[in-house]
This record gives sequence, structure tokens and C-alpha cells, in this order.
Amino acid sequence: MLTRLLIVLVSLLLLGGVSLAAEVDWVTVDGAIGPVSYQMIHQGISDAESHNAQALVIELDTPGGLLSTTRLIAKDILASRVPVVVYVGPPGARAGSAGVFVTLAAHVAAMAPGTNVGAAHPVGIGGTGGSDTSSTMTEKIVNDAAAFARSLAAERHRNAEWSEKAVRQSVSVTDSEALALGMIDFIVGSRDSLLTMLDGRTVKLQTGEFTMHTAGATVHENPFTLRLKILAMLAEPNIVYIFLLLGIYGLFFELYNPGAILPGVVGALSLIIAFYSLQLLPLNWAGLLLILLGVILFLLEIKIVSHGLLAVGGVVSLILGSLMLFDTSHTGIRVDIGLIIPASLLTAAFFMFVVGMGLRAQRGKPKTGKEGMIGEIGTVKTELKPRGKIYVHGEWWDAEAATDVPAGAHVRITAVSGSTLKVEPVSAGPLGHSI
Repeated sequence: MLTRLLIVLVSLLLLGGVSLAAEVDWVTVDGAIGPVSYQMIHQGISDAESHNAQALVIELDTPGGLLSTTRLIAKDILASRVPVVVYVGPPGARAGSAGVFVTLAAHVAAMAPGTNVGAAHPVGIGGTGGSDTSSTMTEKIVNDAAAFARSLAAERHRNAEWSEKAVRQSVSVTDSEALALGMIDFIVGSRDSLLTMLDGRTVKLQTGEFTMHTAGATVHENPFTLRLKILAMLAEPNIVYIFLLLGIYGLFFELYNPGAILPGVVGALSLIIAFYSLQLLPLNWAGLLLILLGVILFLLEIKIVSHGLLAVGGVVSLILGSLMLFDTSHTGIRVDIGLIIPASLLTAAFFMFVVGMGLRAQRGKPKTGKEGMIGEIGTVKTELKPRGKIYVHGEWWDAEAATDVPAGAHVRITAVSGSTLKVEPVSAGPLGHSI
């Protein structure tokens, strides 16, 4: 009897210890889903498995992202040895496009009040801008994505019919509608409420059934490396837009001022970063080409007298290109209008004034050196027969004229040959230059 009592007491202590030591890992994915998001979730699952966490919660707020990366995330979630919970939050968040597939793959799906999920129709990523090359290819991509959504929904016993509609018809629903359709398991408004709802819930893992003990569990925010934080920031559309413009400014400034070095280096690095980030977002090539057209029109305005028409066309092209830079029809990814307007005006000012002044300076008459002396007026000090000495710019110079010129006469410099000035007599009247 005593032995049995001891066993029961030890068991209770052990269970109590498990409860006290229970831990839930938490990963926040805020922004477009891409390679960075995948690495964050992959690392989160790996860390949760390493210390036997009760669950990994992915707090999701995304407009969409790369379908190829989404498949990798789904594979990691399906193979996870700990329960993965997708929580669409905080209030006001969304799980759009690629976020639908991540939500479907989760062992448990929950949403905060005031959130929405859906619009999973595939769009062109990294260069197609939603402009499909052929109807056959479009159909293949959509059918593949629809089958992917149905398979995930079937695996997690969710609404396969609605999942397919989210892909084919871009339908989107609110949190309460998603619950009624069987797309999520519950609606919660806070972290503590979520842990309470998860407590005692049994999910099916690859290793078998697992019952979560999350009530009162310690929440462990996964610390991410500086590298991941920087890469996540670079996938933000406004940041990408700024780097794109900086790259254009830098390269053009270097082209018109060769040897400056710094603008060229900054421009090249900015463009490389911009093109890296553009492959993570639904780039619309028409928007990018319009931005480049705007820059070309600004340059033409500097070289061609158009009375401002080319400049106006450049501003319009730049603004339209910026608005169209990303496909927003399904993902909602866009550059803020509050950034586009000042950036477009600053770009116009840059090319119209800064570059224009540089070009005018290059075209202008030299002010220094021997070339700057052409056209200046000097006084003959020793008679030119046809060579002699003249006085100009406070200096004595050897000079040569086509005809004899007496001392005291004024001559105009027409050319410079080595240390000898080619001159011609100045006709009577205003000299035009101080000697």
C-alpha cells in the first residue's frame, strides 16, 4: 500500500512539473511570405522540437507571397513533431493569398476578431505581375494551387470546397464566416485566451496523437538573428521602392560625373538589393518599365527643348509606374501613395535641376586653364611680326598673329598652341573683356 501511495505521489509531482514547465513557442510573421518567412518558421519549428514545446504558435498577418515558399512552409508544418497553431492576428490582420495555405496546413487554426482570410488566386511573382504568358499555363497554375488547397483542407478536416473557391474565385471571408465554414477552429482575441482554448486539445502529428497542455504555459518568443530581421525588412514594398530609386539616382549621377565613385557604388548596391527584394514580391513589369520611361523623359527634357512637356510626361509616367509596380489585385501589396508623390517630385527635381545644371556646366565655356583664355582680350607689349609678347590675365605670353600688330594694340585670343597664344586684332569698339 505504501509503495502504491509513493508511486501516485511521484506521478502527481511529475505531472505538476510538466505543467509548471510547459512552454509554448511564438513566431510572428508580419509581411509578405518569402524565403525570410520560411526561414523564420523553419527555425521556429526546429527550436520548438528541440525543447519539446507544447506548441508553436505562428501569429500571421500577410497579404500573400511566393507559392513555392508557401509549399516549403506547409511541408515543414505537416512534418512537425510539435503542434503548429496558426493565429491570424492581431485584430485587423489578414491571411491573404499564400497565408490561406499556411492556415490550412496548421494543426489548429484560430483568428482574432476583425480579421479575414482568403483571396488565394495565384498571381505572378518575381516578374510576371499577373500577366500570364498563356491561358494554358494559367490554368495549370490555378489547378495546381487548387489541388494543393484541397489536399491541405482534407488533411486537417477543413472545408475543401471553400478552400478551392479561395483559389479559383479569390473569395475572402471574415473571422466569423471562416468559423461557420469550418475553416478555423475558434476565434480568440488575446494570447492568454488562445492558450486556454488550446489546453487539452488533441492533434494528430506524424509521430501520433498529442494532447497539448498550454493553460498557464510560458510563452517563448523566438529570437531571430539580425540577418533574418534585415532580410525581412528588405522585403517591405516601400523599402524596395526607395532602394530602386536610389539605385537609379546613383548610377545616373555616376554616368554624368565619372570618377565620383561613391554614387556609382551606392547606386549599384541599391539596385542589387532592390532586384533581390523584387523577386519576393508580385512585381508588375509594366510598372517598372513606366518608372524607367519617366527617368528617360526627364533626361530628354534636359537635352531637348520641349517647353516642359517631356518633364510633365516623366512625372506622370513615374507616378503611374509607382502605383503599378506591384500587382495589388489579390495580394494588396503596394507602395504607399504618401511615399510615391514626394518621391516622384524629388526625382523630377533631381533630373531637371541637379543633372541639368551638370550638363549645362559641361557645355559651358571653360573658365580656367588655357582653354578658358579663348576669347579673352590682351594688350600687345612687343610688336607681333607675326610673333611677339602680349599681356593678358596679369601675365606675359608668347603670341602669334596672322598679320603684323603694333605694340599697344588690343588682340583677341583665338586658340592656344602649347605656350603660344593665337591672336587676331580687335576691331574698333567695345572690347568686351577686361584686360
